[in-house]
Amino acid sequence: MFETVFNAEDRGQVGIGTLIVFIAMVLVAAIAAGVLINTAGLLQTQAEATGEESSQQVSDRLQIQSATGVVGDENVTRVNLTVTKAPGADDIQLESVTYEFVTSDEVITDVLNGTDSGSSISEITAETDDDVITSRNDRYVLSFNASVALGGDLDGGEKVSVTLTTAAGASTVTELRVPDSLVNRDAVTL
Repeated sequence: MFETVFNAEDRGQVGIGTLIVFIAMVLVAAIAAGVLINTAGLLQTQAEATGEESSQQVSDRLQIQSATGVVGDENVTRVNLTVTKAPGADDIQLESVTYEFVTSDEVITDVLNGTDSGSSISEITAETDDDVITSRNDRYVLSFNASVALGGDLDGGEKVSVTLTTAAGASTVTELRVPDSLVNRDAVTL
């Protein structure tokens, strides 16, 4: 009936064409895999950096241990905050910390120990000689001249909100309340 005739030349050309198409597909797949691996690596690096920064914004904050006021002429003329770093926080450079006082009249924002800020930093206990909190045992006093840093001396019964923000963006907010009577007092707890 039918006679099958094989042509050796045609058969070889079909095999080479198939091999070329296969090699081309492998090359395209390899290039695509390389692009995907590079993209995945870039995304992983970005995710790690974002995670680290987010973690710092939450944990790298100051913890206020106490707040006191120095009384002069029946007004609080100086506010002192004793601070340390919060649990889990990395080292905190105090000179990079910004503060914000919100009184009933105004909002004052500046950097600690700035030239015109009316603030100063002094250590109580510290493992280093610079203004960096490196240990939970470190204690520093942040002192604010009320007439400069708060826009004026604080009267009895006045409330002031203070926000301390570290360079990482972590904030600590507290409300200071001046006792109603400051008569015959040199210092008060706020």
